[in-house]
Amino acid sequence: MKKENVVDGVHNAPHRSLFHALGLTEEEQKRPLIGIVSSYNEIVPGHMNIDKIVDAVKIGVAMAGGTPIVFPAIAVCDGIAMGHTGMKYSLVTRDLIADSTEAMALAHGFDGLVMVPNCDKNVPGLLMAAARVNVPTVFVSGGPMLAGRVEGKKTSLSSMFEAVGAYNAGKIDDEKLLEYECKTCPTCGSCSGMYTANSMNCLTEALGMGLKGNGTIPAVYSARIELAKHAGMAVMELVRKNICPRDIMTKEALMNALTVDMALGCSTNSMLHLPAIAHECDVELNLDIANEISAKTPNLCHLAPAGRTYMEDLNEAGGVYAVMNELTKKNLLYTDCMTVTGKTVGENIAGCVNLNPDIIRPVENPYSETGGIAVLKGNLAPEGSVVKRSAVLPEMLVHEGPAKVFDSEEEAQAAINSGEIVSGDVVVIRYEGPKGGPGMREMLNPTSAIMGMGLGNSVALITDGRFSGATRGACIGHVTPEAASGGMIGIVEDGDIISINIPENTIELKVEKSVIEERMKSFVPKQKELSGYLKRYASLVSGGASGAILN
Repeated sequence: MKKENVVDGVHNAPHRSLFHALGLTEEEQKRPLIGIVSSYNEIVPGHMNIDKIVDAVKIGVAMAGGTPIVFPAIAVCDGIAMGHTGMKYSLVTRDLIADSTEAMALAHGFDGLVMVPNCDKNVPGLLMAAARVNVPTVFVSGGPMLAGRVEGKKTSLSSMFEAVGAYNAGKIDDEKLLEYECKTCPTCGSCSGMYTANSMNCLTEALGMGLKGNGTIPAVYSARIELAKHAGMAVMELVRKNICPRDIMTKEALMNALTVDMALGCSTNSMLHLPAIAHECDVELNLDIANEISAKTPNLCHLAPAGRTYMEDLNEAGGVYAVMNELTKKNLLYTDCMTVTGKTVGENIAGCVNLNPDIIRPVENPYSETGGIAVLKGNLAPEGSVVKRSAVLPEMLVHEGPAKVFDSEEEAQAAINSGEIVSGDVVVIRYEGPKGGPGMREMLNPTSAIMGMGLGNSVALITDGRFSGATRGACIGHVTPEAASGGMIGIVEDGDIISINIPENTIELKVEKSVIEERMKSFVPKQKELSGYLKRYASLVSGGASGAILN
């Protein structure tokens, strides 16, 4: 019990006086102190309902004999931050969240924690903190948004970004753009496709750190409130049994998460977050392992942006546990891993059948025999790069074309909007990596513009930055080493031929070796004037291939 450090004994009388100042009775002080980490705010749609989730968690904790105490965590809305300098502050918040939560939890002697995240960096940041603090912890997210509807068809945020590309190409008018704007995001919650937030909330279930439905029950369903109460009760059982995050987030559990990642077709950002979480658990998880798992894991789901199904559909089909149950038919999961239910993975998923084979393909009839994410290597990315294979059109799985090179997202976006990008091109965006951006911005604007303009079946994009989970197409990110660290992406010139072969996991700059050597001799990476947190972050961050962790 951690509260003995701040409550028990004569020497802690001053501490108890401060608990009395909070209005906590002697009875409350004698119970386990449960910190509830609330990421509620009024700027992120995925977080505007979290106050209600937190209230339900508090009830659950109290019902089970604990004393709930709330403290905050920050969260950035990637959608609102997209396309401007704000996106430099997205990935970097993952470490701020982990650091500040560690500080709050350990400074105040909590016996257990309930993490209430929802959006992109909030979930992995709190999982990293959970591993560091290592007191009994349960996760319950704010839940996904319901899909929008335009002309009777379901839509999500990626539809909105692509609508802008269609508008710029003259394919839709002002009235239709406004209709998308008003109908695409109809409720609170994390955006309705298998984007980064929903990917990480689903993988929290696969890791064993969240209860059934954590990733899929829609934010506006009353079942989400019930789930939160059960999370509050569950943490009290973990406290009694002293089951901690590192008992749950073992190497085998992380392998399970990576396997479910491949089956679901999650965001490429999971290839940043899972290695970072593993690092906090003292487990090595590299990109080579990802390809090994992808090679034997069938892709069972095509949720938006890869297909026309959404989180609400996955929930109705049986959710993450149904996907996991399908995977056990090929013995692809470690079923004896402990979870926050106090039961093993195998016990949790027993009887969780696939209720809709159109949403969750049976293992006998997958979308592909290999996973939804692929890691590409070659002279252009010797340490690796990442693509969401399940969201690439078949005709773009193999592509070769001339480079159009840009040293920032803004330059590339301007070229795409002005019609400079044509069929066959390979758009190269560099100096947007963890160190060079800094902050490894997502490239949803340029990728959506390419798709919206009808170039998705003929144009590829590569970058040392990263992509939103809403991105689809032949978009290869996380190129490592990045340009700012002297990577070969920094010497690519307009017109150079780049070859991409996703089935073979390769990416090559087809320039004579002697020419490459000569260019590398004279290559001096560009430096940006930085200040504040971004300057500190850039000086400490590792490459994308290792999870952009801080050294």
